[in-house]
Amino acid sequence: MGKLNKTDREWQRELSPEEFRITRQKGTEPAFTGKYWNSKQDGVYVCRCCGEALFSSDTKYDSGSGWPSFYRPIAPGVVEEHNDQSHGMVRTEIVCHHCDAHLGHVFDDGPQPTGLRYCVNSASLELKTQEKSDEETYP
Repeated sequence: MGKLNKTDREWQRELSPEEFRITRQKGTEPAFTGKYWNSKQDGVYVCRCCGEALFSSDTKYDSGSGWPSFYRPIAPGVVEEHNDQSHGMVRTEIVCHHCDAHLGHVFDDGPQPTGLRYCVNSASLELKTQEKSDEETYP
């Protein structure tokens, strides 16, 4: 699947102002405020912009940082890494490989087995749970 390319105007029509600021303008939500920072629900975290599966709840852990943290993406290649030297720091930005949505950053202070912490903005994600709706359960 190739890259998803949309104009800022198209993204603005599809995303809330906060989602646009974070995913398309490389923003950050305040710690301990995002929808998923403390979520314990099972499921798959997909890209808010394009729906690409990015992280599994099986790899989510409490890093104490105030943002959803994962020790690995759901599959190799779904998250791309870029050098980020903004704000006087040197960090590794992570983006969705399909639509280039800014997700957050990856750090080398995570738990085993990877030692990595994918620190992600909740506004960049949507949690798809395994639970069936009543309509699916009772035809």
